[in-house]
Amino acid sequence: MRELFVGIITDIRAFLAKLSFRTGMIILLLCIPFYVLSFAQMLLPLSPTAKSILWVLFFGLAKATQYAGLAIIGVEGWRRIKGWFTNKQ
Repeated sequence: MRELFVGIITDIRAFLAKLSFRTGMIILLLCIPFYVLSFAQMLLPLSPTAKSILWVLFFGLAKATQYAGLAIIGVEGWRRIKGWFTNKQ
């Protein structure tokens, strides 16, 4: 059973690695609106149960897009982003 999950995770990582740096950046930037929505929905006049469900949904989407974007970008892409910010100073 463990081998099955390891194989699935390996296949997903291989698929994400095939995507471009630009795609990774777009997906990574999508996590920002999901984070905002996860906390902004608390201002809506909804029941606590509905607010909890919306928070879990949007926060989960934010985390999923964050980790997927980082998986697509990879280590070299992350160095590229850090280099872009350090060269601006």
